[in-house]
Amino acid sequence: MNDKEKALIEAKANVLKALGHPTRLWMAEQLASGEKCVCELGASIDADFSTISRHLAVLKQAGVVEDEKRGKQVYYRLKVPCILNFMPCVEAVIQATIQTHAGLLE
Repeated sequence: MNDKEKALIEAKANVLKALGHPTRLWMAEQLASGEKCVCELGASIDADFSTISRHLAVLKQAGVVEDEKRGKQVYYRLKVPCILNFMPCVEAVIQATIQTHAGLLE
């Protein structure tokens, strides 16, 4: 692997790591339907404002989301909406794993 390939793999892994936390993945899925302010995200999960902000900062640093300040509110949206297009494939892997394990119990 050359340096350019290594840098690309590391960048991909960084995006996947950002989405690898359940709360951050949930946030990204919520933003798939459109932009939301921090207050809307906070009202839906049991976390304090600073925790929500840290999760959003990780997503922003990885390039998953972008933000816009409007008055006192900060609105977030997916930077590249297709980021979650691989979720049906992830769910297929989960289903296949369940079926494999179910077969062991028979």
